[in-house]
Amino acid sequence: MSTDISRRTLLAGAASGFTITPLTATEKPQTGFRFCLNTSTVRDQDGKPRPLPELIAIAAKAGYDAIEPWIAEIDAYLKSGGTLKELRQRIDDAGLKVPDVIGFAEWIVDDAQRRKKGLEQAQRDMDWAAQIGSQHIAAPPVGATGGTSPRDDPKFSQPVVDLLAAADRYRALLELGEKMGVVPIVEVWGFSKTLRRLGEALLVAMECGHARACVLPDVYHLYKGGSDFTGLPLLSAQAIGIFHVNDYPRIDREKITDADRVFPGDGIAPLRELFRTLQRMNYTGYLSLELFNRQYWKQNPLEIAKTGLAKLRALVT
Repeated sequence: MSTDISRRTLLAGAASGFTITPLTATEKPQTGFRFCLNTSTVRDQDGKPRPLPELIAIAAKAGYDAIEPWIAEIDAYLKSGGTLKELRQRIDDAGLKVPDVIGFAEWIVDDAQRRKKGLEQAQRDMDWAAQIGSQHIAAPPVGATGGTSPRDDPKFSQPVVDLLAAADRYRALLELGEKMGVVPIVEVWGFSKTLRRLGEALLVAMECGHARACVLPDVYHLYKGGSDFTGLPLLSAQAIGIFHVNDYPRIDREKITDADRVFPGDGIAPLRELFRTLQRMNYTGYLSLELFNRQYWKQNPLEIAKTGLAKLRALVT
């Protein structure tokens, strides 16, 4: 069977309800990890999200175990006339799981009114996540990426969010998720003034006082924020909700951007040692390929998805 598949073919097949046959367990290399496609990796040439039926087809055809969609993509699917029940059926029929959904609710901000609206949005988002079979939703520090700290500005005029206050707010988010069976994951954002480092995200998770607390590390964000990969063994496998994987070229931390992310193995990140560390930790969760490379977006999405998975597997086997 040809490995090439056009966007038009994918959309036509998804619309007609054709059967997607993913790789069987015996055809997939056994590494202890499971492999997920974050949908940002295969946006269109203008950087816009592709329709979810097309993304599901790409992930299944490329051989992934799972797909990690964004809330905006689910919203677009619903506005196009689809339902959450139909969406879950599409995912199930493709043989995929949804280990996480990317959300952007303002759960962490200091402003009480904004935080209240953020929790209302988070409740809706987690309900959507639950209905399509996801047990997690990403919880990045949306709305709290600015500010200064003593190490940035002696005047400390616009402080970043206090991490112990953030821990209390994370607990409130976790308790909200309990009602729907969805666990929010504290996400490290290396460009942010709040939760830029792995240790900061871990502090929020540790001090929230909730047994389901966990963090979302990302190879690029660990580098961008200044965290050393040697800190990972201080986590337990259960403390990692999902792990975002990518690579980065030799660019200074202050100058590197999301768009500079490259395929695993095409940059300088210590990925082989990272994966060995995760294996020693007995982490058997999902490695989710998350890229924002504009050059990749211009290429055939199925080939990009397949190439990314092949390069990722080559580093962990």
